Amino acid sequence: MVSLVAAAPSVTINFGKTLSKPSHSIVIFLALALIAVVPYLLVMVTGFTRTVIVLGLTRNAMGLTMPPNQVLTGIALFLSLFMMSPVLSQMNQVGLQPYLHGKASFSQAFDAAEKPLDSWMLAQTRTQDLTMLEAAAHQHPKKPTEAPLTTVIPAFLLSQLESAFVIGFVIFVPFLVIDLLVSSTLMSMGMMMLPPTLISLPFKILLFVVVDGWSLIVHALLASPR
Repeated sequence: MVSLVAAAPSVTINFGKTLSKPSHSIVIFLALALIAVVPYLLVMVTGFTRTVIVLGLTRNAMGLTMPPNQVLTGIALFLSLFMMSPVLSQMNQVGLQPYLHGKASFSQAFDAAEKPLDSWMLAQTRTQDLTMLEAAAHQHPKKPTEAPLTTVIPAFLLSQLESAFVIGFVIFVPFLVIDLLVSSTLMSMGMMMLPPTLISLPFKILLFVVVDGWSLIVHALLASPR
């Protein structure tokens, strides 16, 4: 007896190497997602926070309203990109380019790109800040490099804030001395109705220009990451 039921034909689809590279739509989607989170990444994983705080404290120490906030933000942005350029180049080389050329999956590319950034942040993170957050999260990594980004990033931000205020304090001291000297001189002369800041401001600007203050501050930001 001959069976009238035919075997179901099997269909196989061979994409070849078309899936070895991410499609243009995926690349565009990732680019748009990156653009959306760039402001947050700029604040969280670069030296932007410390730089903009130090520049703002410098302006306040001099008693000025100039440069405006837009200028300080622009300076902090490009200084942060300058500091991060070796790290960004390495992340592009070991993570992004292999992913775009189909040599690594997204997870592999992310893990590879995470390592240079993680090492850079850990080099500027105080041990006590990282230890405190690890204890709060009940984490016990054997090495700091094994700590997750969710712990490293807050510790890095705390260290950046601490470093910014220490630098700001050092900047405030000479300007505070000038204010005290001018105030004491005016009081000894009986000129109590004259605002001391009106007299001390030119001297503070002169001091800042003579010592090439902006270059010293930028050098301090670049040379001492902590």
